Amino acid sequence: MRLLVTGGAGFIGSEFVRATLRGALPGSAGTHLTVLDALTYSGNEANLAPVADLPHYRFVHGDICDPRLVDDVVAGHDAIVHFAAETHVDRSIDSAAAFVRTNALGTQVLLEAASRHRLGRFVHISTDEVYGSIPEGAWTEESPVAPNAPYAAAKAAGDLLALAWHRTRRLDVVVTRCTNNYGPYQHPEKLIPLFTTNLLDGRQVPVYGEGHNRRQWLHVSDHCRAIQSVLLDGRPGEVYHIGGGTELTNLELTEHILKACGAGWDMVRHVPDRLGHDLRYSLDTTKIHTELGFTPHVAFADGLAQAVEWYRTHRDWWEPLKRPAGETGAPADADA
Repeated sequence: MRLLVTGGAGFIGSEFVRATLRGALPGSAGTHLTVLDALTYSGNEANLAPVADLPHYRFVHGDICDPRLVDDVVAGHDAIVHFAAETHVDRSIDSAAAFVRTNALGTQVLLEAASRHRLGRFVHISTDEVYGSIPEGAWTEESPVAPNAPYAAAKAAGDLLALAWHRTRRLDVVVTRCTNNYGPYQHPEKLIPLFTTNLLDGRQVPVYGEGHNRRQWLHVSDHCRAIQSVLLDGRPGEVYHIGGGTELTNLELTEHILKACGAGWDMVRHVPDRLGHDLRYSLDTTKIHTELGFTPHVAFADGLAQAVEWYRTHRDWWEPLKRPAGETGAPADADA
């Protein structure tokens, strides 16, 4: 397969690229893979260093909103896995323009090129945040989108464009929506690496409001296995939910991280809650389990311990990405 991965220098995208090129995902052996990434603040070519010298790999530095570049890059590929997105909720509240541009317009540019070059499959990676907030139960793939944050609204726009391309252009599109991810190489603006790296530096961690917001957590390696299953065997025009099954309040998650880092509650400070902060996300993952046989392999306790140890031993990776000393920032709930 000749595969184009957009946003492949980001957290989840780079995990998918590394696993694919190493033949660690089912059916990935021999894949010729191109990464297209703009290398914005959350894209880091160092994430791809472990596979940069492998055969069948090519990196293109560029913007998915550039129609001429995208058309040139898409030509000659069989499929696209589209990770590229702006993902930080707080940044989207401060300024939404980049989120609309990348998550909606960039997706449209890619869809146009995919249709023009008659690609065999377009996997659009999305998020549970497009549904808004759910007080109890879980969303199914048929639930209506009702996003609250600008980030989520822009992602929902990309989802709907992708599905519209399937219906009107007959493009083989599949959409995945995942719960919060965690694992190595995640940018330290996100909750788990932010808290972990702060604690490793002896700095307090900021918890929004009372910390009662609830999220489901999925290890990034499990997410990538699920994406590979969808790439190979998902039904055209369908949406698939991907989740890890572990639901925690932010306070419960904070307790796990404090224990893993050997810290106490004196290292926690509560900060004003985010505007329009969704209380709870929950995905029903029956469909991907029933149709594609996917179940997560990494238990949360094991995955968190591994992630904390990775940040403990990779200061050279995350220290340059942290904000200036004295700024702890604010935790994010969105991981795409």
